[in-house]
Amino acid sequence: MIYFHIPFCKQACHYCDFHFSTSLKYKEEMLQAMLKELEIRSHYLEDKNITSIYFGGGTPSILEADEIQKLIDKVGKLYHINTDAEITLEANPDDLSIAKVKELRRTDVNRFSIGIQSFFEEDLIWMNRAHNQQEADSSIKRVQDAGFENITCDLIYGYPLLTDEKWKSNINKLIEMGIPHISSYNMTVESKTALAHFVKQGITKPMSDAQGAEQMLLLIDTLRGNGFEHYEISNFAKDGFYAKHNTNYWKGKHYLGIGPSAHSFNGNSRAWNIANNAKYITGIQENIPTIEEELLSKNDQFNEYVMTSLRTMWGIDLQKIEQAFGYDYIQHIKKEVVTYIDTAEIENHNDHIYRLTAKGKLMADHIASELFIVD
Repeated sequence: MIYFHIPFCKQACHYCDFHFSTSLKYKEEMLQAMLKELEIRSHYLEDKNITSIYFGGGTPSILEADEIQKLIDKVGKLYHINTDAEITLEANPDDLSIAKVKELRRTDVNRFSIGIQSFFEEDLIWMNRAHNQQEADSSIKRVQDAGFENITCDLIYGYPLLTDEKWKSNINKLIEMGIPHISSYNMTVESKTALAHFVKQGITKPMSDAQGAEQMLLLIDTLRGNGFEHYEISNFAKDGFYAKHNTNYWKGKHYLGIGPSAHSFNGNSRAWNIANNAKYITGIQENIPTIEEELLSKNDQFNEYVMTSLRTMWGIDLQKIEQAFGYDYIQHIKKEVVTYIDTAEIENHNDHIYRLTAKGKLMADHIASELFIVD
């Protein structure tokens, strides 16, 4: 798997703490550096078969179609891109003009992840999104009209402006439009964001845990009732439309991250690039990329497996744990899950798989951390 972090945005959403710049001044240098990083780190992945390429950020749709294709072509020269590879482009609705979608149709991009977040104007303004209500609606239709079927859309819930009625309307809008995959996230207040400042100053109300929990359960019930599989905490898909890239990530597959702040994982270690555009470019130009690396102990790898697998409908598999880590780790899990089985937050499936219940999904991160082995 290859991940590209495109660190540019037109403007900063109030809630976002991802690495990006609103200046495109060094875009050309950045793209050249990313092409070179692919070469420098071409041996990071032992498996040269690429099943997915993902353009994230930032706002990848801010790039021109030929710039996106140039990055894909470079991957193709260094690796073997499978004929059925999933190639996803994260896109903001305001970037998806008729002309832009037509150009993207000529690239190898075959999946869109459209950042809708809400179909209500006042909500988009409150978030400081770059698009408006009309663009949220029309961008999806333009992508569909161009012949793209593999589309996922993002929605956010759990913020003060979002009533349950508005939330139902947002969900039902995507269902009615025939979107086969939906990713949805509870609004969180990250430090050093505009939203954190507004909450601290009393300009906006704090987020409500109770509201977030209620709206998550509403989301689950509505989408399940309309033929979606809840295959990961934040992700829902119709049959045949699971995200290959993210599914492989949750199943512990290896991936290479290209671009500033991008993360990589090869099973034994985790690495991440510097989150600074200028320093990233300079390091690549001088053939000394600025990368931090963490070697993963056996316990680290076990905790990683617990954290990612518990988020999915496939759950924690004792057979996989025995094969990868050994009998002692099975005993650890069996002991620690008892509490959560008793509280109906974890269920035992086929005597060897532990999965979160709907109740447990509200506490996924906490439960996972309680199952970790701490050195």
